[in-house]
Amino acid sequence: MQPIQLFDLASRQAEWLSLRQEVVASNIANANTPKFAAKDITPFKAVLDSSQQIGMARTNPNHFASSDLGTDLNVDVRDAPLNDEIGKQVSGNSVSLSDEMVKMGEIQRQHQLNTSLVSSFNRMMLMTVKR
Repeated sequence: MQPIQLFDLASRQAEWLSLRQEVVASNIANANTPKFAAKDITPFKAVLDSSQQIGMARTNPNHFASSDLGTDLNVDVRDAPLNDEIGKQVSGNSVSLSDEMVKMGEIQRQHQLNTSLVSSFNRMMLMTVKR
């Protein structure tokens, strides 16, 4: 039986969301630190494009093997682009608390969507097994 790709994809996104939450929390914690540059991570789409190649299912041992999904996320933590409204503050800090709060809201919504999809898919699978 082939593994279900949706669960692996949801797991990868949950790892990515967790890492992004850590970076955003670090930005907020250092909002008053002089010369601190706000950070952000590689978008999830770029992580998928660089690490995931879903191929055809291998139904016969004589078929070419498809590449496996790796468990390592190829995530790069880099300086976030400057906010046009605030730019760099007098202290040299580039953290915009409003931007970081927006990012936290996005992370929360994406996490809720991720868990809702997995839960729905799990219920759907259990319904097919019960029959």
